[in-house]
Amino acid sequence: MYPAWVLYLVTALSAFVTAFVLTPAIRNLAVRSGAIDAPSSAIKTHTAATPLLGGLAVAAGFFASLSAVRLFTAFPTGTLRSLRGFFTGALIMLALGLIDDIRKPGGLSVRTKFAFQIIAALILVHYDIRIHFIQPDYLAVILSVIWVVGISNAFNIIDIMDGLSSTQAAVAALGFMLIALPSESFYVNFAAAALLGAAAGFLPFNFSQKRKIFVGDCGSLFMGFVLAALSMSTRYDLHNPLGVYAPLLILAIPIYDTFFVSVLRLRRGASPFMGSKDHYALRLERLGLSRRMIVAYSALAALALMLCAFAVTQVAVAPALCIYISAAAAFFAVSAKIAKIEMHND
Repeated sequence: MYPAWVLYLVTALSAFVTAFVLTPAIRNLAVRSGAIDAPSSAIKTHTAATPLLGGLAVAAGFFASLSAVRLFTAFPTGTLRSLRGFFTGALIMLALGLIDDIRKPGGLSVRTKFAFQIIAALILVHYDIRIHFIQPDYLAVILSVIWVVGISNAFNIIDIMDGLSSTQAAVAALGFMLIALPSESFYVNFAAAALLGAAAGFLPFNFSQKRKIFVGDCGSLFMGFVLAALSMSTRYDLHNPLGVYAPLLILAIPIYDTFFVSVLRLRRGASPFMGSKDHYALRLERLGLSRRMIVAYSALAALALMLCAFAVTQVAVAPALCIYISAAAAFFAVSAKIAKIEMHND
């Protein structure tokens, strides 16, 4: 029997290779099928028509690696049931994003998207993948659905710059795997390793100039859904009750961007569901930072927040509270500065 870390490494590497090998073929498929994101409005942040559907490669790497490791690993019965919930909900979210990508520039209506996202979230709840530290149960179910839908859309919202959503997904997956390692949440470790490898395998093509492809709604919604499910699948409160809020730190940057742009849009009297250039990343670009630098700094910030999340699951209540307060203060300070930057959304 191989050590657990070897199996996790194999899972990540097989997901990486699968995504890396399939992405060029999926790019060709996107071109032939007309799944192209053209810079058709002022809120678009790219200048050339770019193929979508990169999320299909990420999903293929994720599913293929988990299926392969299942053949060589004796998963407990409860783990197999949880993975079925993961797979079913993730496939619904992938299909939803795929249809939306194919139907661009119009895409699906907001109401239709939310309806299917809620269905995917309820499937997780059916398989008992939900928030467990809140009572009564009906409130936990409602908050679980809101959490899944919110995180899925947060990764869709932050996907406005090459590599941004995928690097955030990779770091978050690493964080959940790190926290889940000592626990009995066996499938979390494998699913997190698979998403980490698949997102990393896609990134070279997202950054490429000649063979560029976007992850698309199918990818951002899929990655957000998987991470939301992972966040509800392991224990955080073994050392202190505040540890249950660790996922807020691991997923802090997508959550922050979602709240940031929503608040700014509402202050202007605009719908939070309509696109704009209010994103923190675009404001940093206005300050003179290159997009590569913004993605790199965002990844480093996510890594630091992930380590903070790990810390709050290991320490007592007082230091954990200090970490949360410090992180919140840092976000408020950044918001106060970048909110003053003048942006043009027309």
